[in-house]
This record gives sequence, C-alpha cells and structure tokens, in this order.
Amino acid sequence: MIDYELKAKIAIVTGGSDGLGRATAKKLAQEGANVIICARREKHLMDAAKSISEETFGSVIGIQADVTSKNDCSMLINETIQHFGSIDILVNNAGSSLSKGIEDLDDEQWYSDIELKVMAAVRMSRGVIPYMKTQGSGCIVNATTGAGKVPESSRLPTSVSRAAGINLTKSLANEFAKDKIRVNAICIGKIKSAQWERRSKGQDIEKLLC
Repeated sequence: MIDYELKAKIAIVTGGSDGLGRATAKKLAQEGANVIICARREKHLMDAAKSISEETFGSVIGIQADVTSKNDCSMLINETIQHFGSIDILVNNAGSSLSKGIEDLDDEQWYSDIELKVMAAVRMSRGVIPYMKTQGSGCIVNATTGAGKVPESSRLPTSVSRAAGINLTKSLANEFAKDKIRVNAICIGKIKSAQWERRSKGQDIEKLLC
C-alpha cells in the first residue's frame, strides 16, 4: 500500500462539492488529510462535506465561498489558518465549461470565464504562498483541461482561460521552486460528472464524452 504522506496535512479544494473536486477531497480525506472544501451553494456544500466525512471517517469542513470574489478568497484562507494554523495543499479546481464561439460571446461572458478559471487561481495561490514559504513547503495543483494545450473552436473561452492557467502554473513553479513549493497542473479530459450531467440535459452523455 502506498503512503502518500498526507496524514494531518491541511488541504483546500475549491469547487469541492461536486465532480472532480469532490473526488479529490474524498481521496485526500482517505489519506488522512484535513480537508476544506468550498463552493457557492451552501446546502449542497454542507451535504457533500458531511457525506465525505462519513464515507472516509476523515476531517472535512465546508466553507461557503465564491472564488470569483477577492473577499471570499481571503475569508476562505483566513478561516483555514484560524482553524488549522497552516495550509499545505491548495487544489484550484473550481470551473465550468462555456461552449461558444467568438461571435456568440459578449464581454461579460469573457470576464466571467477568466474570473473563475484564471483570477480565482491567482487570488488563491497569492493568498496561500506566504504561509507555504514560511513553513518551507507546499503544493498547489491547478485542475485544467487539454483544451488549454489543444484549443477547441467550440469551447473558445475555456481554451483561452485554460491556456492561461497552464502558463500560470509554469510561472509559479519556476518562481517558488526555491521555496520548496511545488506547483503542477492536471490537464483532464472529459469525465462523467455532475457538470456533464447538467450539460447533457436529455442528450446521450456517453456520446458527449466520446
């Protein structure tokens, strides 16, 4: 059995009430980490935290937060520090998939996508890095997609913002390697999740995922 050395580590997972974020939080809790998950929908978030705790017998706390809000990002980090005293792991997972071409997109949709997928990761990373530098270790994982490397014309905002996320990851990794802070991106493909279930809306989800 592999020991991932996560016991008693403190981890924040954004967008942790559903899909990949929830699965990540569950795995971290199974490995003994203390996990904080955040999402915008309070009841759904609290139900997820309770369910993961019961399934893993681990410590999972839900904190309602909108990571497109600078104040909410600061609150989330401050409450984590107040509760646990440190932050070892940050998983920037919150996101969505906006499937439109450039002629169908207005400025507000572009701003919204960049706020959620780029600026949220910027704010959360900027907030946790000082604590990681002080303790001399830390890990930041940015969940992104293959569209950031191979753009899809029908998913224009996602392709652009995910490319920015990949380059943000590389820049942070280079800057903070000296402080023993590891920064990595995971370029996921299409996975069956609540987000895809919502997008399918009566369509054959298996075909959407092919």
